[in-house]
Amino acid sequence: MPEATVFYEIAALLMLASLIGLLGIWLRQPMIVSFIIVGMLAGPAGFDIVQSTDYLELLSELGVTLLLFLVGLKLDLNLVRTLGVVALNTGVGQILFTSVVGFFICLGLGMSPIASLYVAVALTFSSTIIIVKLLSDKRELDALHGRIALGFLIVQDLAVVLAMAVMSALTASAAEETSLVDAALALAAGAVPLILLWLVVSRVAHPILSRMAKAPELLIVFALGLAAAFAALGEYLGFSKELGGLIAGVALASTPFREAIGSRLTSLRDFLLVFFFISLGSHLDLRVVGDAVGPALLLSLFVLIGNPLIVMIIMGLMGYRKRTGFLAGLTVAQISEFSLIFIALGLGLGHLSEDAVGLVTLVGVITIGLSTYMILYSQPLYTFLEPYLGIFERKIAHREEKISDGAHAARYDVILFGLGRYGRALHAGFRERGLSVLGVDFDPDVIRDWSHDRANVMYGDLFDPDMHESLPLGAARYVIIAVPPHEIGITHQDPRVALVEEIRGRGFTGHIAAIARNDADSAMLKSKGVDTTLRPFSDAAERAVERLFEKPVAAAG
Repeated sequence: MPEATVFYEIAALLMLASLIGLLGIWLRQPMIVSFIIVGMLAGPAGFDIVQSTDYLELLSELGVTLLLFLVGLKLDLNLVRTLGVVALNTGVGQILFTSVVGFFICLGLGMSPIASLYVAVALTFSSTIIIVKLLSDKRELDALHGRIALGFLIVQDLAVVLAMAVMSALTASAAEETSLVDAALALAAGAVPLILLWLVVSRVAHPILSRMAKAPELLIVFALGLAAAFAALGEYLGFSKELGGLIAGVALASTPFREAIGSRLTSLRDFLLVFFFISLGSHLDLRVVGDAVGPALLLSLFVLIGNPLIVMIIMGLMGYRKRTGFLAGLTVAQISEFSLIFIALGLGLGHLSEDAVGLVTLVGVITIGLSTYMILYSQPLYTFLEPYLGIFERKIAHREEKISDGAHAARYDVILFGLGRYGRALHAGFRERGLSVLGVDFDPDVIRDWSHDRANVMYGDLFDPDMHESLPLGAARYVIIAVPPHEIGITHQDPRVALVEEIRGRGFTGHIAAIARNDADSAMLKSKGVDTTLRPFSDAAERAVERLFEKPVAAAG
C-alpha cells in the first residue's frame, strides 16, 4: 500500500478515535472502551477504514512492549518484600478463584482446554490504570479500601510476569513438539543470557543514567532503546518480545530515575496503545458477534459478581468490615488491558482462534463499561446492598478496630474530621485552649503518624454511615468537618449533610462547623444544621489583611 494511503488511514483512525473518545468522556467511560469501539467501526464490518494491517500490528506491538516496560519499571523488587499480608492473601485468593472457576466455566461453554486456560487467566487481571484513575477522581486512593486495592493490583502485576513466563514455555513446547518439562528446561537455559544481561544492566544503569539525565531527551531514547533491545533479545531466545520489554523495565526499576522515565513515556504509551485497542476492536466482527453474546454475558457476570464476592469473603475472614471489603471488591469487577494483551498474544502464537479473542474483547467492553459506573456510584450501591452484606463481616472487625486503637471509648470536647494541614492547625488551636480532641481521618498512614505522636485518633470515612454510630458524642461540645471540599467531590449524597443529620438525630446540641465550597454551599450547610461554615483561603486572606493594617505605614514620598 502506498505510504500516503497509510498516512490517510492513520489520520482517519485518530480523528474517529477523538470523536468516539469525546462521546466516551460524556458517558464517563474509560478510553479503552472507546478505542475498542473505534476498531469495531473501522474494521471490515464497519466503515472498513483499515485496508492494511501491517502498520497497525507494528504500532500495536510497540505499544504493548512499552506498556510492559513501564510495568516492569514500577515493579521494584523491594515491593515484593513489603507487600502487606492482606494484599497478598486477597490478590492470590482472587487470582486462584477466578482462574480455577473460570477454567471450568469455559470448559462448560465448549472451549478447548488450552482456550479455557487462556480465557480463565485473562479474566483474573484487573486494570490498574482504570482503577487508579477512578479512585483518584473520587479522592479514595488514600482511603483504606483504596490502599488495599492498590496492594492486590501489585500482586496481579506480578502474576502478569508469571503468566508471560508460562506462556513462553507453552510456546516453546508447541513449536518444538516437546514435552512441557523439556520446553521449560530449554527456556531456563535460554533465560541465562537474558538474566545475566539484566543483572549487568541493573548494576551499571545508575551511573549511566546519571550522566544521561543531564539531557532528558537522551534519557528517554536510552530507555526506549533498552526496551526494544531486551524485547528483540527475548524473542530471539524463545521468549516473547513483551516479556523481554518487561524484564528491561525491571532492570531500571531500582534506579532513582524510574519515575522520570515513566512520567515521560506515559503519553507515548497511551498513544501507541490506541492502535492496539483499535486492532482488537477490528477483529471483533459485528456480523458474527451474536454467537458470542451469550458466553460473553455469562463470563461478564462471573467477573462482575464473582470477583468482588471472593474479595469480600477473604477480607471479611481477615477482620475487615463489610463496607471496606465491598468497596475494595468493586475494583476487581472488570478485566484489564493486560487481559486483552494476553489473549491477543495467544492468537499470535497460534494457540487461539479469533473467536476467543473476540469473546474476551466483548467481555472487556461489558465489564469495563459497567464496573466504571459501579465504582463511580459505589456509595449508593453499598447503601442499597448493605442489608444483605452482613454475612461478609465478622462480629468484631478487629483489623479496623486496631487502626482506631480504642479511641471510641474515651470522652472528648472536640471531634475533628480531617487531619490535613488545615485540620492540624485547628487541632493545635483547640489543644492550646485546653480542649481534648479526637481526630478522625480515612488515611491509615495519617492515623499511624498521629498515633505515634500520642494524639487521640480513629479511622473513619465521611462516606461510611456505620462510622457515624461509633462516634463518642457523649461529652463533645464541637464537631468540626475540616475535610477539604475537593476531597469530598460531587456524590449522590453529600457526606457532610449525612453526618450532620445523623448526629443531630442522636440529640447532639453542640456546635457544628464545616468547610464550605462557596456562598451557596455555605447557605445549604447552614440550612441542614451547621452552625459555622469555614472558608480556609478567604478566612486566611481576611486575617492577613487585618494583620497588615494593625500597624500604620508611612506614606511614600
